[in-house]
Amino acid sequence: MNKRALIACEYSGIVRDAFTAQGWDAISCDILPTESPGKHYQGNVFDIINDGFKLMICFPPCTYLTVAANRHFIKNPHRWSQRLNAVNFAWELFNADIEHIAMENPIGALSTHIGPPNQIIDPYYFGDPIPKKTCLWLKNLPPLEYNMEETLFGKKTAVDPEYILYNCKKNKSGKSKYSIFGKLGKGKGKERSKFHIGIAQAMAVQWTEHITSHSGVARVE
Repeated sequence: MNKRALIACEYSGIVRDAFTAQGWDAISCDILPTESPGKHYQGNVFDIINDGFKLMICFPPCTYLTVAANRHFIKNPHRWSQRLNAVNFAWELFNADIEHIAMENPIGALSTHIGPPNQIIDPYYFGDPIPKKTCLWLKNLPPLEYNMEETLFGKKTAVDPEYILYNCKKNKSGKSKYSIFGKLGKGKGKERSKFHIGIAQAMAVQWTEHITSHSGVARVE
């Protein structure tokens, strides 16, 4: 079976390394250099997207797509055009000629222009204590499985999300809570965009098992 995987718009190597551990010939691609040793193409993803990949996990930049950016679009035609370019980029990725595709983005414009995501998860569902709504659009891949509690059929995968409390006059309690990850402040966009290890490992293990089982090839342990 072809086990070539493209991890598009990733510089951290987190998802690439998770799939490599499952026996994939995985390469990440981004305009930035990789932060972790491994196969990486620095440049335009469309330079290599047609190189015979079986699987692609893609992370189109969300700067102009997320709902958090909506307040900047009022009377700002430059932002309108940037959002259109971002949507078109995501559309071209998701419609690439690759058999299995997963596209990740926060809640935002893609739900309107491409359609509702197949799944919405949080990192804390998979062991990272971060509350951050994460949307997945899936092509020939099943939703990720997780357990919020211990059951007869599987171990608990979720942990309690962690928050930071701030003083807030708008709430009766006088407090407001923010994700420890989302409240990093200005200049920390790179840190906020970094993917989480728990979801990456769930993707690699579960989707490798799905693809190999449907191809008649044993999964690498």
